[in-house]
Amino acid sequence: MATLVLDNGAYNAKIGYSHEHVSVIPNCQFRSKTARLKTFTANQLDEIKDPSGLFYILPFQKGYLVNWDVQRQVWDYLFGKEMYQVDFVDTNIIITEPYFNFSSIQDSMNEILFEEYQFQAVLRVNAGALSAHRYFRDNPSELCCIIVDSGYSFTHIVPYCRSKKKKEAIIRINVGGKLLTNHLKEIISYRQLHVMDETHVINQVKEDVCYVSQDFYKDMEIAKLKGEENTVMLDYVLPDFSTIKKGFCKPREEMVLSGKYKTGEQILRLANERFAVPEILFHPSDIGIQEMGIPEAIVYSIQNLPEEMQPHFFKNIVLTGGNTLFPGFRDRVYSEVRCLTPTDYDVSVVLPENPITYSWEGGKLISENDDFEDMVVTREDYEENGHCICEEKFDI
Repeated sequence: MATLVLDNGAYNAKIGYSHEHVSVIPNCQFRSKTARLKTFTANQLDEIKDPSGLFYILPFQKGYLVNWDVQRQVWDYLFGKEMYQVDFVDTNIIITEPYFNFSSIQDSMNEILFEEYQFQAVLRVNAGALSAHRYFRDNPSELCCIIVDSGYSFTHIVPYCRSKKKKEAIIRINVGGKLLTNHLKEIISYRQLHVMDETHVINQVKEDVCYVSQDFYKDMEIAKLKGEENTVMLDYVLPDFSTIKKGFCKPREEMVLSGKYKTGEQILRLANERFAVPEILFHPSDIGIQEMGIPEAIVYSIQNLPEEMQPHFFKNIVLTGGNTLFPGFRDRVYSEVRCLTPTDYDVSVVLPENPITYSWEGGKLISENDDFEDMVVTREDYEENGHCICEEKFDI
């Protein structure tokens, strides 16, 4: 019996059989400006000749799965003959869902997985639980960890003790990668070039040039300097999708500091945007979101837990999700949590090698467990008892 592991994120779906490798695939559909009528699904994105003005159709809104028509089409494509050729009669699935998911969404998911696709058994679980499982497997001496999952829609901070989540200390910050990209679009549109329709391109810019500042005010001063002294300033060459397929940063020696470029490339000049955008993760109040930043929320979450457990959580802080890939992210989280924590506690912040697929790998490990059979709901169980068996079995 094969097991398919699907970490169904709002931006990327991480999918693969438990005995194979993982693929990271956009969990959405696209329409391009040129071919308005044709819809591209998931990784057909690569077939679009001119991805400028790309129109996204997302199954998730504000972190919850609401557009089932789109999600079905993405899944049909992933499970179908072009990708994984799933033989549903002989396949179990481990699938992730967000924390505090609505029961109506859970019921729809049960119906689609069991009745439409007819998987043999389903395990529906939070992505953080898979990450925690992976972390405890790598560090068998530890009993507690706190998972910081900073994704597309939200950042969740969830303490796990012996692979059970501590519900009373879960914190959600409504800042994720989508908000950062949108904010960068707004700043660039306001300061130099109208890019409000260019989500795809600006997302690439964000991934290529943004970093987390270790000292915000010091970097702000550097960003104000003129000419050579301004080490923060970067010129980014935008793609034109004929000769330049993908944007890139100009090497420092090729930068023209005053005047215009002679070459015909379109240039974005970025200075304080590079670190001011990721700063929102640490101070959401900068743009009027009245919430705690990540380090403060970690400390607040741990302080909600019994005192004797607190030291164990401080020394097992695990970062997952795409936003943790900003250069300097781990160091900044460490230094701020260290400042907010009593000196007699050890603080350790772990950034896994691949924070995006970390929970997928946890799912792969769970499927190899001996007690995996006891965790899933089989199709017979579901046909006999309906949704209530899923509510009992899955710790959501």
